[in-house]
Parts: sequence; structure tokens; C-alpha cells
Amino acid sequence: MSKFNFTKSSIDSLPLPADGKRATYHDASPKGIGLQMRVSSTGAKTFCVFKRVKGGNPERVTLGRYPEMTIEQARRKSSEILLQIASGNNPAEIERQRKAEQTFHDLFGEYLEKHSKPRKKTWCEDEANYRLYINEPLGRKKLSVINRQDIAKIHHRITKAGHNAQANRVIALLSSVFNWGISVDLCSANPAHGIKRNKEESRDRYIQSDELPKFFKAVADEPNETIRDYVLVSLLTGARRSNVLAMRWQDISFDRHEWRIKETKNGTPQTVALSPEAIQILENRKPDDHEEFVFPGSGKSEHLEEPKKGWKRILERAGISDLRIHDLRRTLGSWQANLGASLPIIGKSLNHKSHASTLIYARLHLDPVRDSVNKASSAMLAAAEVKQSANSTKIKGTK
Repeated sequence: MSKFNFTKSSIDSLPLPADGKRATYHDASPKGIGLQMRVSSTGAKTFCVFKRVKGGNPERVTLGRYPEMTIEQARRKSSEILLQIASGNNPAEIERQRKAEQTFHDLFGEYLEKHSKPRKKTWCEDEANYRLYINEPLGRKKLSVINRQDIAKIHHRITKAGHNAQANRVIALLSSVFNWGISVDLCSANPAHGIKRNKEESRDRYIQSDELPKFFKAVADEPNETIRDYVLVSLLTGARRSNVLAMRWQDISFDRHEWRIKETKNGTPQTVALSPEAIQILENRKPDDHEEFVFPGSGKSEHLEEPKKGWKRILERAGISDLRIHDLRRTLGSWQANLGASLPIIGKSLNHKSHASTLIYARLHLDPVRDSVNKASSAMLAAAEVKQSANSTKIKGTK
């Protein structure tokens, strides 16, 4: 090993070692105590510090590449490292621990396999949200460097794109992952805690009566029969998206006109009453072979997984906007309410766990409200003995 005063010209003129070899040089300057330059056969020149740690073996700490790191910068950094070693710290060990620390991608992978998949019916949504919104900004980051600002940026980015509710869902997922990591000693803090969520309004969109003809025609014109039948069955059963996607032939009773869902989103089973129209669609889909799923797919799950492209085609043909697949579920419930079904009946048919979930259907239709107001008005006028003519209503005390 050679020792000389590091200067730009002396370093630039260093010869290359033989193939596969590496040469090491020491800085002779008083400002560069412990500073080394390592030169590889490819020409890469790297500054490092070489020093025996108290009570341990000699350690080499890499500082940076030359010429990106200047000689003066390397000398200052070397002095800082030596000061840390003198204080009893081991920068090389700290760096090894940092490199060994999990990234968020590692943590999410364990969360998905050990918590989400075994316990959540919606684990596919967790996986999709991670892929779409989280992997790029956080996946490669070490857990110890992720802070609330990183989480807030993700929330802001999704919100700015116009997806307020989705931004809240992603933050909820992040919080769940960190909390699980804390519970199994994989991390020590939850940087998603305390992030202010967006205000969400209860969605009340459903297919209106004037939209139904256009909608049904667009569905009938859908060239993909699986998408067409999936949409119709979703509408006629009011079942959740994930349950319809994973619908199995073995769970359908054509004799009783029933579909038994063994476990729904809220953790309970559900028996769905199948209308004659739904039965007809399913009868027409009955396979000749031993197909497991009603709506088969080519993915790992072996059933239809993502109907969004087909759904988009249907809405474009119908000329309908702002309608989601989940709104099909709300459409059935709203039409039940319009035809006089009680809230408990609607809640039972949609498998709502709480009465509050069904209350929205009490305010969707104006017809019952209008009917009630008309009856009350007539009763008041009758009580006041107001006579009505074909052209006008004369109320006493008015001109």
C-alpha cells in the first residue's frame, strides 16, 4: 500500500491494478488521518476510512466515489467518522444494521401473507392499493426513514387526483400495516397515525328510472358474455362485488332459487334470494364441464377479477356517467324502497350488519315523500273545509 498526500493530480494519475485486483492508497496529509483511496481494475476510485474499533476488529467505512466526492469533503467526512469511533460508536456496524433493516416492501409482504390473506376477504384490494399507490413512493424505503411527511404526500397526491375516499382508504391500509408491524416487533412507530382524513359524503347514486332503458340496452349489446351476465347478476342480487366475482356453482340451489354465500365482508353468511330473471341468466350459463366458478377467469383465482374495462364500455354505450359497479347494489335497494319494502327487509336482502347502513334507502326516492306530503296537504285542506275546483284551490282568508 502506498502513502502520499492526496491531490487531484496525484489521484487522477494513479495506475489501474491488474484485472480483478484492487489497490489501496493512504492519505499522508495531517487532515486525512485514516483516509484511504481504493482503486479497482475498472477504474472506480472510492474514498474510505480504515480504523480499528475499540474492543473490536478493524473496520472500513465507505465514504463515496471520486470525483463526485472531493478530497476535502472526504477528509472532513473521515474526521467525523473517526470522532464517532472515538466516542465508542461503530459507523460500519450502524451501516450494516441499516442495510439489514426491512424496507416497507418487505413489511407489506409479511403483512399480506400473515395478516391480510388469512383474515380479510378484501386482501386483493390491499394488494391492489399497494401496487397502485404505495409501492413507488415507499416500497424501497427503510422503515426507520419513513415519516409522516411521506405519508401525507401520498394522501395529498391521491386527493389532488379527485379521489378523496380512495386517499382515506390508502391511509387506513398504511396505518394497519404499521400497527401490525409494531405488534410483531418489525417496526417501532406508525407514521400514518394522525394524518388528517378527507371528509367523505355518503354516496347515494343509483340507476334512475329514465336511465334503465339505456343501461339495459348497453348491457345487452356487451360482446363479452361473462361481463354482461356478471353485471346483470350483480344488479338482480344486490350482492357485493367480491362475492359475485367468486360465485360458485356449488353454492347455487336452482330448486330453492337461492345462492348461499358462506362468508361475506362483515364476516357472516348470507342466503341470497334469486329472482326468476337471475335464475334464467344462471341457467343459460350452466357449463357442460365441471367448472367451479360462475364467472371464470384466467388469473390465479380462476374467476373474473377485474370487470372495469367491460363496465366502462357499457357506460359509454349507455351515455351514463358517475356510475360505479357498487351502485348496482344500491340500485336494487333503492327500487325495493320505492316499491314499499321496509328497511329491515332491504337490510336483510343486502346483508347489512347495522340498521344505519340501510337508512340511506329511506331518503333516495322522493315518491314516498311526495305521496306523504300530498296526503297531508289534502287532509289539512279537508279539515279546513276548503273546496277545490278543477282549476284552483280557494283557501279561506286569501284573495
